[in-house]
Amino acid sequence: MKLIVPMAGRGTRLRPHTHVTPKPLLPVVGRTMVERIVETFVDSLPRDFDEAVFVLGPDFGDEVRDQLTEICSRFGIEASFGVQETAEGTAHAIAQAGDKLDGECVLVFADTLFTMDQAPDLDADAVVWVMEVEDPSRFGVVVKDGEQITDFVEKPETPISNEAIVGIYYVKEGERLGREIQHLMDEDVRGKGGEFQLTDALDRMLKDGATFKTARVTEWLDCGTIPAIKSTSQIVLDHEGEARTEGTVENSQIIDPVFIAEGAVVRDSVVGPYAAVHGGATIESSAVRNTIVFGEASVEGSSLDGSMVGHHAAVRGFAGELNIGDHATVGVES
Repeated sequence: MKLIVPMAGRGTRLRPHTHVTPKPLLPVVGRTMVERIVETFVDSLPRDFDEAVFVLGPDFGDEVRDQLTEICSRFGIEASFGVQETAEGTAHAIAQAGDKLDGECVLVFADTLFTMDQAPDLDADAVVWVMEVEDPSRFGVVVKDGEQITDFVEKPETPISNEAIVGIYYVKEGERLGREIQHLMDEDVRGKGGEFQLTDALDRMLKDGATFKTARVTEWLDCGTIPAIKSTSQIVLDHEGEARTEGTVENSQIIDPVFIAEGAVVRDSVVGPYAAVHGGATIESSAVRNTIVFGEASVEGSSLDGSMVGHHAAVRGFAGELNIGDHATVGVES
């Protein structure tokens, strides 16, 4: 079985943190979004993956490919890559998997995290993961007759279903989906935003007699914006329990829940609650709460609340909330 992960988007709503790092490779409490997604499916599905196909943007370099390959190797999965040269929609992104889109495939868009309480039943031509929501008008939803999906409706204006599509799909025959996507592109059948939409290809399969069922996620965590990734970080910290202090802590107070990665140093400071300090970062003579400090950053003589500090960034003598990108500096060296 293959895992297909489109991740060519530029993550503009997460800038400045995605100027250099693709959004799915940003860490959420110590592990990248991609690693958490792969782990979720490895742990939850009844069959193993033998290959993961990542659809990248044209300017993603070897470092990105190496990182993704290393993540997959930890789970015994081979990594391969496609490239989406232009952003033309979700179906177009899946099409860039090329001839890898065959056999059993799980498709997942790498800007949200999920939890599942039970293994899904894959006894169908296709499975669509859903979650019950209070306001279905904000989402694409499935309409069902008993256990089987009969229709897809995008942002229904009148209540028709509260089962929102969360962006995970299983297809028993990837090549069948590939043919429907190719039809959309050959006939220039564009949906929302003037793009080729995956749900349109799935709808063609449905109308051609394919059986569609649903599987459920118990939690659906958005990582697509600055407020969302901060909120998701707090939820993950709650789930993963008390302080994880893998780094060095000297003469400091740690207030749960907190993550301090291996290689990070906290000295003469108060850290937490809800702080994630990644590898190589240094916190000195500071108070840091409700804040994400990415790898190799430094915070000195500061009081941060509700902040994000980019990789290799430096904050000195600042009090309050801020959001700075990689290699940026706030304050002056003492």
